[in-house]
Amino acid sequence: MTDSWKPQAFSSKVITYYHAKGRKDLPWHNTKDAYRIWLSEVMLQQTQVKTVIPYYQNFLKTFPTITSLADADVDRVLHLWSGLGYYSRARNLHKAAQMVRDEFNGEFPQSQSELETLPGVGRSTAGAIAAFAYDKPTAILDGNVKRVLARCFAIEGWYGQTKVLNKLWGLSEQLTPKKETAAYNQAMMDIGAVVCKRSNPECLDCPLTQKCQARLQNRTKELPHKKPKRARPSKSVYWQLYLQGKKILLTKRPPSGIWGGLWSIPEIEIADYTPKTERKLEPILHKFSHYDLKIQPLIMKSKPNMSIMESNLTYWFSLTQPESLGLPTPVSNLLNTLKESL
Repeated sequence: MTDSWKPQAFSSKVITYYHAKGRKDLPWHNTKDAYRIWLSEVMLQQTQVKTVIPYYQNFLKTFPTITSLADADVDRVLHLWSGLGYYSRARNLHKAAQMVRDEFNGEFPQSQSELETLPGVGRSTAGAIAAFAYDKPTAILDGNVKRVLARCFAIEGWYGQTKVLNKLWGLSEQLTPKKETAAYNQAMMDIGAVVCKRSNPECLDCPLTQKCQARLQNRTKELPHKKPKRARPSKSVYWQLYLQGKKILLTKRPPSGIWGGLWSIPEIEIADYTPKTERKLEPILHKFSHYDLKIQPLIMKSKPNMSIMESNLTYWFSLTQPESLGLPTPVSNLLNTLKESL
């Protein structure tokens, strides 16, 4: 698969690019602190750099060490994560911090195999931590690196398929150098983010353009192959707004699934009936990565039946003096709208 490139020539081009043009000014650069590197890698999963930066800075201000994060209440962690999406990352972040505190004496493990035992740390994230914090010669394969390799070597198929992913991992491991691994890995991510972009890649600025198979075959728009399209599912629910003066009833969602562990509004699926309500509010459409959630908020006439609700999973939330709770973005937005109407 690497016939068009000798691994040493490939990595040399990439490392030269890093020293000349690589990004070195992001908040998580120029550090060997495994905690900071880990935090940035988790936040950057499926999230753009510009979105991550303020969250990253706020997290470090609130939790300057991994022990302070481990000792924190999970609701505080989820509150700081609110709006960043993919909330399982925040729950795993907290669990992993506690694991480092309790099982590794507060110090991050250095081997890739031990790093992969931490909740939410997969093969690529473990490789990044090992390379950036401990100068280990470990390969990575985040979304940017996948795109660079898929184009450069004209890898056929969607990389959500196991056989395609295995090809990309094989390439990544063959090409990752034993020396200056951190510079190489950072440059591969930078090339994917800044040069080899999803649309309108800037091939003339790419250090790999001379032998890039996608460019040579005029297939940069085609590669990497996209996920096969399917009909996008949707789900319709009522949000039942129970108001008590200037407070509203919230319920805690199950620890797994969408918005796991966050505080939300009592919800029922829309069936063949409509609950008795004072009035309907403007409907809300919230798009997840894999389906649409259609929400109809209802201000309820009746009082909630508290006898059938677990007290530790319900909370009367003040609209005028809100506390720091983990709230999904559409819930937070709706509460702000209600507050303004009081």
